[in-house]
Amino acid sequence: MHLFQNPKVVNQKLPKVGGVQITIKREDLLHTTVSGNKFRKLKYNLEQATREGYNTLLTFGGPFSNHLAATAAAGMIKGFKTIGVVRGDEKHQNPTLQFCQDQGMRLFPVSRSTYREKHNSYFRKILRQKFGKFYLIPEGGTNSFAVRGCSEILTTADKDFDVICCSVGTGGTLAGLIQSAQLNQKVLGFAALCHRGLEHDIERFTEKKNWEINHNYVFGGYAKLTLPLIEFINHFNKKFKTPLDPIYTGKLLFGIFDLIKQKQWNWGNRILVIHTGGLQGIAGMNQILSKKEWPIIEV
Repeated sequence: MHLFQNPKVVNQKLPKVGGVQITIKREDLLHTTVSGNKFRKLKYNLEQATREGYNTLLTFGGPFSNHLAATAAAGMIKGFKTIGVVRGDEKHQNPTLQFCQDQGMRLFPVSRSTYREKHNSYFRKILRQKFGKFYLIPEGGTNSFAVRGCSEILTTADKDFDVICCSVGTGGTLAGLIQSAQLNQKVLGFAALCHRGLEHDIERFTEKKNWEINHNYVFGGYAKLTLPLIEFINHFNKKFKTPLDPIYTGKLLFGIFDLIKQKQWNWGNRILVIHTGGLQGIAGMNQILSKKEWPIIEV
């Protein structure tokens, strides 16, 4: 099936904010189950898996991972068996993992200490002994094939923007944007997790210097939320009819709007924001928020 052929992307222009024009590239609308940057990251990985004769994909992720969900869905569509090594051996039951199972993914929960060994050759040998031959996709999907796919996000229609903004997890999406941005464009990443090594991770894929990462809108760490962030996401959706995920794009746009409000925006007046999807994770996050008796994210 031609999952990755001719994706159509909408650029959504918002009303000006403080004299700044923000346009959102709606990568979240690329596909119903394989959307956003996961669509881009998986494209050439699945091509390579086919080329090398694999019929099984194995990858890693947390219990609410967009990457696990997208890999399971893409695998089902393209005829691959899929295996998900899930961080945390607690008996999670949430919409993301249920979706993965519904798409035929075999889940393999491991302890957090074991999960940290995912790059260890010995642990990977154990996985191959258990599951047999598989094509390995890294956590978050980031490798050279993913960067190649993400370099296709920008088109010639985007050449007039001053700055390209994107949330940063494992860095593959940002690296692809850096590679394809115009020489006069700045690429600005907003970290979604507490990891000062992100710059080093991205430097593995590019020698260009047209980028930087803002680490000030992590909100306490990966998948951590605050009441002001939830309020912003819900207000943004009501005002602009655009849902944001709380892990990545919500923090990204909160940061951009806050910098403009504080008059600290110094990267040009024409901003292109990459909406990397991740909306499937909202249902699971809302379960957590409900248990804490916090407001939920409205979709």
